[in-house]
Amino acid sequence: MNNTVIAYYPGCSGKGSSAEYDLSTRTVLRHLGVDALEVENWSCCGSSPAHAVDHVLSAALSGRNLARVRSMGHDLVTTPCPSCLSNLKNAAHAVRDDDVRAKVNSLLDEECPTDVEAISTLQFFLEQVGLDTIQEAVVNPMPTLRVVCYYGCLTTRPPKLMCFDDPENPMSMDNILECCGIEVIPFPLKVDCCGAAFGMPRNDISSRLSGNILNMASELEADAVVVACPLCQMNLDLRQNQVNKACGTHHQMPIFYFTQLMGLSMGLSKKNLGLSKLAVNPEPCLARAGVR
Repeated sequence: MNNTVIAYYPGCSGKGSSAEYDLSTRTVLRHLGVDALEVENWSCCGSSPAHAVDHVLSAALSGRNLARVRSMGHDLVTTPCPSCLSNLKNAAHAVRDDDVRAKVNSLLDEECPTDVEAISTLQFFLEQVGLDTIQEAVVNPMPTLRVVCYYGCLTTRPPKLMCFDDPENPMSMDNILECCGIEVIPFPLKVDCCGAAFGMPRNDISSRLSGNILNMASELEADAVVVACPLCQMNLDLRQNQVNKACGTHHQMPIFYFTQLMGLSMGLSKKNLGLSKLAVNPEPCLARAGVR
């Protein structure tokens, strides 16, 4: 791909807790000839809490960002974060109703457009970049690296809103990583919940659910879990010691963002992929796969 431009919404986590996801996504897009233009003057989409407080406010928070995309002259925006994507899509759907649109616009300086589409960066890689282009960029395949792909709850669901991949057995991430020369093991828990935001108020629930995912990955003899969601990554990676303590396990399982492994397969530097920011050290796993 050459000179492709896409509006890009990083979301709050992309500037903080998942900075490595944002960094690796931009790095891989740039390597593939895609110019990711950060949405000008973007703001928080409301994440998980907003819709529980006020549906109109929640739609307005994301609607403002859709208006910012439109002001840039774009009608398509991509985001790496499934939670951000869900909010952007919900807002776009909500303002199709005249009454809701009027209430939303009363809270905004710019009217929320009805013709801006939001898609995940995973979907952008698959449908806009394409598997052939990705495969052509691979210079460092890792056939001995065995991974499972974990999509989480929101990447493909609810299906009528996300309109992407199979909601119960998604394959987009599997297919991309296979194109990168990585062995992908079929994973029966790929859309099970990891506990999401319950990691703070009910760590016992989050630890049990995340533990199920790590246990299954271990039983399948995977070297690593690959994700496309900042919150899933946090629960499985940053909180892995908490999971071990709660469940009596001893996992030391690296949790990669799919863009990090894409970048490694393309020969991009570990520094530009944010690998040092992972909580569970990925280096032993990568060394066994021949990555130095």
